[in-house]
Amino acid sequence: MKSSTRNILIVSLSMGILVVMILVVYLIRKSMYKASVKKILENSGIKNMPRVIDKIIIHCSATKPKQNCTVEVINEWHKARGFSCIGYHYVIYEDGSIHTGRPVGEIGAHTSGQNANSIGICYIGGLDANGKPKDTRTLAQKTALRTIVESLIDIFPHAKVYGHRDFANKACPCFDVKTQL
Repeated sequence: MKSSTRNILIVSLSMGILVVMILVVYLIRKSMYKASVKKILENSGIKNMPRVIDKIIIHCSATKPKQNCTVEVINEWHKARGFSCIGYHYVIYEDGSIHTGRPVGEIGAHTSGQNANSIGICYIGGLDANGKPKDTRTLAQKTALRTIVESLIDIFPHAKVYGHRDFANKACPCFDVKTQL
């Protein structure tokens, strides 16, 4: 065997091993992440919830990049609008961390006419620097959103996933939930 052919074979084999190693690390991290999401859901009281859930509705906070937005900030916005507290059950920050908003056992205040049997999830973002609707989800937010939705579907197998815009004349959540989630 020529040395150049042998070198190509070694490089190809090395690349294959590297791809397998990356895939293994990815699957382990995804499994660990899913377990942490499951723990967040369990800690929010979802297992003992008296409500029947048939919808999971995705929202954006309609905030610009780098704009300070947390569960506490949204809670203040919603209280100023007359809500008892934040209307969303879960909020996903730019770093992909998932935070509990309104207790999941309580009816949300996030989608007019749809709150009684739904869970509302909001990701931070949704506007570009000029204030125009845009899918600004980070990779971490996309992963977190997909993971929490999959976990909720495991708990509520008959629930369907929607974007806020499916029920209102809005751009929210600024991406097509049906094709991108």
